[in-house]
Amino acid sequence: MILRAVLALLLWCCAGIAQAQAAPITIAKAEAARSDWNAQTPPIDGWVSVTLQDDWGERWPDHDGVVWYRVRWNQADAQVPTGLLLDYTGMAAEVRLNGSVIDRDASLVEPLSRKWHVPRHYVVQAPLLKQGENELLVRVSGLGEYVPGLGTVSVGDAKALQDSFSEAVFIRRDLQILYFTIGIVVASLFGLFWLVRQQDTTYGWYALSGFFGSLYGSNYIVENIWPFPTTNMWQAFISATFVAMVVTHAIFLLRYCNRRWPRIERALLVIALLALVLVPIIPDWMGTQRNTYLIPAVAFVYVANLAFIGYALRKRRIDYLVLAACVSVPLVVSFHDLAIYLCWMKASTYLGALLSPLTVLGTAFVLAYRFANTMKRVEGFNAELTREVHSATSQLAQTMNQQHALELAHTRAGERLQLVRDLHDGFGGTLVGAIARLEQAPETSSEASLVSMLKDMRDDLRLVIDTTAQEQADLAALIAPLRHRASRLLEAADIDAYWQVEGIDGLHLEPARSLDLLRLLQEALTNVFKHSRAQRVDVRIARAGERLEISVRDDGVGLPASSMLRMEGGGAGFASMRLRAMRLGGDLQVRDRAPGMELRLEMPLAG
Repeated sequence: MILRAVLALLLWCCAGIAQAQAAPITIAKAEAARSDWNAQTPPIDGWVSVTLQDDWGERWPDHDGVVWYRVRWNQADAQVPTGLLLDYTGMAAEVRLNGSVIDRDASLVEPLSRKWHVPRHYVVQAPLLKQGENELLVRVSGLGEYVPGLGTVSVGDAKALQDSFSEAVFIRRDLQILYFTIGIVVASLFGLFWLVRQQDTTYGWYALSGFFGSLYGSNYIVENIWPFPTTNMWQAFISATFVAMVVTHAIFLLRYCNRRWPRIERALLVIALLALVLVPIIPDWMGTQRNTYLIPAVAFVYVANLAFIGYALRKRRIDYLVLAACVSVPLVVSFHDLAIYLCWMKASTYLGALLSPLTVLGTAFVLAYRFANTMKRVEGFNAELTREVHSATSQLAQTMNQQHALELAHTRAGERLQLVRDLHDGFGGTLVGAIARLEQAPETSSEASLVSMLKDMRDDLRLVIDTTAQEQADLAALIAPLRHRASRLLEAADIDAYWQVEGIDGLHLEPARSLDLLRLLQEALTNVFKHSRAQRVDVRIARAGERLEISVRDDGVGLPASSMLRMEGGGAGFASMRLRAMRLGGDLQVRDRAPGMELRLEMPLAG
């Protein structure tokens, strides 16, 4: 047991020694020399010692072009695969090991390639790698305003450096790609929400903010700045999108709080639009002097986010608090990234990429929560509206039923009243007249006169029945029974009746007017039958525009000297006919036309 324990301890120590020997070394010392854009070989003189990570903009602020970096180290065993890790190269670079090119970016002159955001990793061994001293030359092309230079160089175990490289690529590029993708997708989604619900502009402003934020984030992804011809124009564009993102983000926060500040919003939008418009106009100034407007934009977004956080803490609404958390976390991390951007701290990893996807997803959750609540309120309103409509419909149906019942009762009462009036005006008057005659001279009343009076009452009763039973019938249908009875009556007296009916099919008159017209016509024909001693009677009923013309003409003896005819049984005579004509709105004319007479009436169709 003791022997086994000793062997295990020896093996552990050997493994520790092997790991210690394999641990990569980080080289922080190098030499640098300036050169022009087209130099293909390093200069002979002008080399200065530098500490990596180096930003030549601090040493040579006006130098735009190429700087050569020379790094040397001693390699114990050139046959072992050895890893090389260059933490940062800004912007484009060509890498040479012991005089051999092992890496070269696509464009080392404007428009420069951009691989500044990811490290470079190589696995080398003999013959590229030499035992003893090795020289690494890095030709870096860059502009003095954009942190040009070289980061630390690590040499050692290939597996360990591969792991470090993968971790750095994941943080500095892959997470940025994830943020870019999520940002575009979420911005598009809420842009569609806004298109569906345009009255709520919160979604539209967030979509714009996410869109500009994704464009700004592309600065950490792209390796080719096409279609921009220069790095200055690209940096100007990226900076302008940052300003636009800040402005739309601030307006989004205002809308989420249900606030509108029209003047301030218009001023902010003018600033954002101006920044975007100036990109192709003055790209060099917009690129190199970007801090002139970026620093105020950063300060403004801090103020906007802090103001919203304070507002959320006061309101204590759950969605406000969640959104406040979403904007506060990147706010804290941004101090680290701002320090790197302003060169207050030597580092090459921006931490914003670590939390940006979570921030976007958290904000998307809050907006989706808001949208869902809005839809719930709409659904609740629709359900309540449905209930209210159903209740109102039921009440209306009940009211309509009651009204219909009242109207029906009123109609029936009106019909009964009209029937009473019709009976009173015609049948009742004839009956009263007959009774009066019998009472005054019962001994002189013959059987024939009694029969005549009864027939008159029968005819009038038929008219009342016809008009009441056929209330919805047109005038032609109402006249047909009268025509049939009158024709039979006249034929019994050897009087030929000729009827001319024109244009009254489909013509409807009010029931009272129809009855008055039929009574007048019946009375005229009765007079012809009783008094005219005619052989022929012509009856004409015709529609002339908005008037109705009625004519009854016979070839009998004409008017008597008294100009008044009276019906047996106490009828109303011409006075009764004129009264009916007045109720019809017409003018009754009686003319003596030897032989015979003509009764003529013109009346308006509308009462």
